[in-house]
Amino acid sequence: MTLTGVIDDHVLQHYRELLDQEDAAFDELEHAYEDGDRDHFEADLTHWEACAQKRLAYLRRLGVELELEPV
Repeated sequence: MTLTGVIDDHVLQHYRELLDQEDAAFDELEHAYEDGDRDHFEADLTHWEACAQKRLAYLRRLGVELELEPV
C-alpha cells in the first residue's frame, strides 16, 4: 500500500461513512440470500458492489493503492 497525502479527521469520517454504507448494503444482500429471494439478491449484489467500488475509488483519490496478492 502506498499513500500520498494527509489522513485527517475529515478523511477518516468520510471513509467510515463509506464503510457503513458498504456494510449496510452487505446486510441487505445477506438477508436476500437467506430468504432465497433471487431478484432482491441480484439487486442487492449490484448495490453492494457499487458501494465497494465507491470506497475503493475514494482511496485511489487519496493516493492509496492496494496491492492484492493472488490467493
